[in-house]
Amino acid sequence: MKERPTILDVAKRAGVSKSTVSLVLQGSAVKETTRVAVRQAMADIGYVYNRSAATLRSSSSGLIGLVINDLRNPFYTEFAALFQMELARNGYATVLANTDEDPSLQTRMISSLVEHGVSGFIISPSYGDEQETLNVLNASNTPTLQVFRSLKSGDPKFPFLAPDYLRGGRLAAEHLLEMGCKRIAFLGGLDGRAVTEERMSGYLSVLSENGMTPVVLTGQATRSFGKTMAAKLQAEHPEVDGVICFNDLVALGVLAACPELGIKVGTDLRVVGFDDIEDCQDSYPPLSSVSCNIPDFAKSTAAQILGWVKDGKTPVVTARSPVQLIKRASSGA
Repeated sequence: MKERPTILDVAKRAGVSKSTVSLVLQGSAVKETTRVAVRQAMADIGYVYNRSAATLRSSSSGLIGLVINDLRNPFYTEFAALFQMELARNGYATVLANTDEDPSLQTRMISSLVEHGVSGFIISPSYGDEQETLNVLNASNTPTLQVFRSLKSGDPKFPFLAPDYLRGGRLAAEHLLEMGCKRIAFLGGLDGRAVTEERMSGYLSVLSENGMTPVVLTGQATRSFGKTMAAKLQAEHPEVDGVICFNDLVALGVLAACPELGIKVGTDLRVVGFDDIEDCQDSYPPLSSVSCNIPDFAKSTAAQILGWVKDGKTPVVTARSPVQLIKRASSGA
């Protein structure tokens, strides 16, 4: 990795002394024009002030930054809790940041965590302005492992670990065919997103192999979207008798809407979700879902970032973890 820009680089760019740069970084009194010039120089060369540089260089800060795109989603909450506990068992602390699908907030939070000397990053990124986030991560020279989603694929500086989404989509589609479904739809996930395309790809390949026409309705991965899509399917695609949802939230929305629509889940409409969050077991009927085995995923993620931080062992560029289909009553199992 390239060396991180230094205070001397900032000073040279801004045309001031090293001590002046230090004063700006410490918030001391300097002329406003000088402060602006120094801050602009920092932005131009990608310099990020690291408050714990000494401990970071020795990988002994004991802090790992966990940056998550949406902690309101139970799937990510479960991962964050399990990851934090696994780090704690290894003597490290987790600094958690929720970016709420806001790429500008993501960049600011990562910069702040770099300043406070985290030894490594786990990031499930928000989409948009990817280069801004990558610039900060590149300049920080901090070990960074992407999970679930990817800002940049195939880059050894930012390894990527995710469940085998394609396999999960295949398992769900094959199961619905085995249950006798004649027309299967895919619901949810924003169009054009890599994670949507991956989760959909297994479904599309199975339908193609069986000479079936797909019905794809993309959109927000929320319960509200699922409820809306249940009504849309009944009105515009009454022939659909099976659905695979981008995630469990969409699927739970479908389940919630069906009683009012007079649809019997498990017979009239067979439903499969994705992620297997805890709510799947307690829904009515219980929701079939593709399990990403989050406890094992969290343990593997912790082991990989700690191996990188402590021993310099870089994870493989791209890795996929196993998935399995948990069959419940929503699909007639």
